[in-house]
Amino acid sequence: MKKNVLSQSNDKYLLAVLKYLSLGLLIIGLVGCQQESQQHNSSASYDSQVIKPIEVKVVVVTMFEFGEDSGDDAGEFQHWKERQALTTRFPFPQSHHDIFMNEETGVLGIVTGMGTSRSASAIMALGLDPRFDFTHAYWLVAGISGGDPEDTTLGSAVWAEFLVDGDFAHEIDSREIPADWATGYFPLFSKGPYDPNSEGTGSEVFQLNPLLTNWAFDLTKDVELTEPEEMKSSRAHYADFPEALKSPSVMKGEQLAGMTFWHGKLMNDWANQWVNYWTKGKGNFVTSAMEDTGSYQSLKYLTAAGKADVNRFMVLRTVSNFTMPPTGVSAAESLIKDGEDYSGMGGALESAYRVGSKVVDTIVNEWSTYRGQLPYEVSKSK
Repeated sequence: MKKNVLSQSNDKYLLAVLKYLSLGLLIIGLVGCQQESQQHNSSASYDSQVIKPIEVKVVVVTMFEFGEDSGDDAGEFQHWKERQALTTRFPFPQSHHDIFMNEETGVLGIVTGMGTSRSASAIMALGLDPRFDFTHAYWLVAGISGGDPEDTTLGSAVWAEFLVDGDFAHEIDSREIPADWATGYFPLFSKGPYDPNSEGTGSEVFQLNPLLTNWAFDLTKDVELTEPEEMKSSRAHYADFPEALKSPSVMKGEQLAGMTFWHGKLMNDWANQWVNYWTKGKGNFVTSAMEDTGSYQSLKYLTAAGKADVNRFMVLRTVSNFTMPPTGVSAAESLIKDGEDYSGMGGALESAYRVGSKVVDTIVNEWSTYRGQLPYEVSKSK
């Protein structure tokens, strides 16, 4: 009898345990379903809040601005902001200057800051910005530059096919170089000046898409450029330079980019030799600037990452000053004077907008075609 009582007691105990276990499993199941539902709803809510990147049609790349972005003395950016109605401001604390856009036309303007390091970092930061889609965007550098008076004049607009870097090099002070060396500045990993066997680092020269450069030139070659009186007066001092005496025009020519603001006849001779050397005789030095090799390098990396297309990169530089003095004026005197007042600045800024906007407006107006095809491809298919 006692054994049966214990057996019945144990059975009741086991039933009670099973009851509570079942209740516990039910509660756990309900909680799990609720959490899964919450996670699903949270994911759906997140997906609904993801903002589609803004498609950019053209990026106008400028390097500096004076004072305010509008309403005062213009730098490289101001004409673009005012005349292209770049009214939407996007904070851009990761770089030099906030960016502005006309969301109706798809034109975006950036001020990178002066120098290769700033331009390279600015373009990289912009290209990786998740707010924008640059996969089909065209990029137009529109900035001022020095110009070789043997080839061009103040206010001229110059489309570049080759960008040559003037900073990657070895250097020995000229007072210590061998007697048979013309210069102490020579390529990295070479045996001396203009070593024909030097291969460099791969970053000394970049060739832009020549077909796009030619298309831009052909489109703009007849654009009328301005000739302010101060520009005419300044170029008149270059009586021994026939090209410098001409009215400004749209042309093609290569750019030398370097962080050093150099000046003088001897430096100008070096620039011509350096560009000729790195382009293997294909390019002629015309303009001197700082930033564009850095911008191009960043865009090349962005292209590899699927964020942009380096084949849509164009460089337009307009001449605000000469790279060497007129006959009878020392390099120091000329540089100091130019440092105080660029007589060609106003004309060069106007030329950059007049010529550059012709390209920008054409791309925007023909976006349904130029989004998927480069302009010269369309011309071939007609």
